[in-house]
Amino acid sequence: MLSPQAITADAFSAPNVVDLAPSTEGDFVQFRNVFKSYGENLVVMDHMSLGMRADDRLVIIGPSGSGKSSLLRVMMGLEGFQKGQIGFQGKPYIYGADSGRSKRIDTKLQKQIGMVFQHYTLFPHLSVLGNLILAPVKVGGLSKADATERARMYLARLGLESKLHSYPSQLSGGQKQRVAIARALMLEPKLMLFDEVTSALDPEMVVEVQNVMLQLAEQKMAMIIVTHDMHFARDIGTRVVFCASGKVVEQGAPADMFKCPKEARTREFLEKVLHLD
Repeated sequence: MLSPQAITADAFSAPNVVDLAPSTEGDFVQFRNVFKSYGENLVVMDHMSLGMRADDRLVIIGPSGSGKSSLLRVMMGLEGFQKGQIGFQGKPYIYGADSGRSKRIDTKLQKQIGMVFQHYTLFPHLSVLGNLILAPVKVGGLSKADATERARMYLARLGLESKLHSYPSQLSGGQKQRVAIARALMLEPKLMLFDEVTSALDPEMVVEVQNVMLQLAEQKMAMIIVTHDMHFARDIGTRVVFCASGKVVEQGAPADMFKCPKEARTREFLEKVLHLD
């Protein structure tokens, strides 16, 4: 089982912070009792706790509405939560607040996280180069020349060097998603988040994008991946987490999770998507 490690409680001076044991060497991401709801009736993260190592590729699976995408969005700092706390690289990162507007402890840590969304989110009025260099120049402090050199490097690695001056409207869906991955890599993150990045693509384009992610896996990039593709989850993941109704139901190595899930709810889900006997 994946053993979530705690972060030091005295680093927080806010309500709703639970009393946790000290952080241990090797902690990379830690979710501790994270609770998020919309109003009183819609709970999307029900005291979730999990952890991952720096060499993990954590794959989150589960039915729609189980809290998978919310987990990524609160990790990225795009959405708040009411209770609990998140640590990153062994440091306090974000804690919840009753208002749901979480307080970010260390904004520098957020810049070390890259995220790729389902629908590309490229700026249509900017070229591929313009999309890639915007954040490194405006946020990362790189010169335009250095950012352009870095962009060329990433596009070459992803087989898109000929698209440097193209606009998003001139790209296929697979090319757009590869550009989105390159853009996320431009700030040289320590952690990459992928939220259903192939669900809007046709099968041939799915293979393009999955191959890029497998290349990143070979380079030991830490990743949290939300996907409905169980075969890809099995290929890329070092750990698999099954979520349902906002809770972590089960987690483990892909071989164990897909061949012999321990929890009835996990088995029920996998029977539907993998036709387990």
